[in-house]
Amino acid sequence: MLAPKSFGYREDAATGVAIITLARPDMLNALTFEVYRELTDLFAALARHDPVRAVIITGEGRGFCSGGDVNLIIGELFARDARGLLEFTRMTGELIANMRRLPKPIIAALNGVTAGAGAVIALAADFRLASDLASLSFLFVKVGLCGADMGAGWLLQRVIGLGRATELLMLGDKVDAATAERIGLVTRVVPADSLLAEAETLAIRLASGPSFALGMTKAMLDAEHTMSLADAIEAEAQAQQICMQTRDFREAYEAFTAKRKPAFQGR
Repeated sequence: MLAPKSFGYREDAATGVAIITLARPDMLNALTFEVYRELTDLFAALARHDPVRAVIITGEGRGFCSGGDVNLIIGELFARDARGLLEFTRMTGELIANMRRLPKPIIAALNGVTAGAGAVIALAADFRLASDLASLSFLFVKVGLCGADMGAGWLLQRVIGLGRATELLMLGDKVDAATAERIGLVTRVVPADSLLAEAETLAIRLASGPSFALGMTKAMLDAEHTMSLADAIEAEAQAQQICMQTRDFREAYEAFTAKRKPAFQGR
């Protein structure tokens, strides 16, 4: 596995859970070019790293992630030509694509300010647990950029609907944790002092589940967005016949008949 230098990473062999901790608390965990690159590469590597079956991403201090660092990224972008700018924007999108391609559940534990690119990273996770002190905002239009960035236009309207997505992406307003839960932007709001424990409990539950089937479910949720109903039904039929050939499917049956808890192996 990679050993990232720009943020914290640890994994628990006993539970199969990895925890990524963004670690620039004095800057509300603002992203740098190095953090973008290392996160992108880490999520790609995790797809091939079998010991990890679920991932938590969170931040140190008062922020989950406040977006791109104003000085270390945004200021530097003015020195780039069109080709250099596109190189950067494609790299940021690659991070989100790698998160969505990861065939393992990702939980974003939102401990505080979650803004700009940080909000899109949270959006790319499969579950979002928010501290009662957290807030989310998609700030791109407030700095003169397209509100739809890094896949936010695609992801956000699928999570909260076109109307709400239009409001958040065009106005860039801050959404508090309670409102985010009410509109479906976060999965659940929990007390700040129990956020990581709640995230770990959920991650352990997912990691102990049938990881091949969970990965297939994630892939189908993304793929079916552009399908007709007939195509989706056929795609699900093919996905299901693949899952029916796994050891986990047989294990679930054998555990049921033996009246015991299944021991899934992800294959």
